[in-house]
Amino acid sequence: MEELFNKLKINPKDLKLYERAFSHSSYANEHKSRQDYERLEFLGDAVVDLVVADYLYANFKETEGEMTKVRASYVCENALYQYSTALGLTKYIKVGHGEMKASGTYKKAIVADIFEALIGAIYIDLGYATARRVALNIITPYINDNVTFFSDYKSALQEAVQTNKQSIEYVLIKESGPAHNKTFTFEVRIDNISYGVGTAKSKKEAEQIAAKDALDKLVI
Repeated sequence: MEELFNKLKINPKDLKLYERAFSHSSYANEHKSRQDYERLEFLGDAVVDLVVADYLYANFKETEGEMTKVRASYVCENALYQYSTALGLTKYIKVGHGEMKASGTYKKAIVADIFEALIGAIYIDLGYATARRVALNIITPYINDNVTFFSDYKSALQEAVQTNKQSIEYVLIKESGPAHNKTFTFEVRIDNISYGVGTAKSKKEAEQIAAKDALDKLVI
């Protein structure tokens, strides 16, 4: 991992932490070990959330609701996957045989998780200041270039509300037209409160429109 440490400009003290950061539970189980990355990923998730929130607060003048949506974009799975890929972290991943895709590549969620696990390991090993520096060096170029990681509005809304552990539900409230040309209207509810409505010729598109409507109104 020397190449990675040089790239991140860190001098690790506890190398075992970094080995654990790249060990999926399936690998740990196969090797009869409890040393997987899940606890580090849990911690790294909180650190990354704080680092991004702090950066947005210091550098942007948006409202709380707007900053929540922006933060969600840069800590979502797509974003974390990109950070991991850009750093070349996949070369260090250890997984069990059943976790590999048929193509020989790793599942997206695992690739995303190891970025947070790595930040968690740096935090434990070298402290918050170093973890913050490393995370900011990786993430802020994407923020400053206004890179969009959400592939759909439903994902964006899900990421925005899950931080506060709010429930989200899409409800079909109207269906009209003949069988060959139906129109669907969906309402999206957050904690049972209506936040958005969308109408379209397909259920999926109507849900996307409802999610966008909710995002435009959301203040959490």
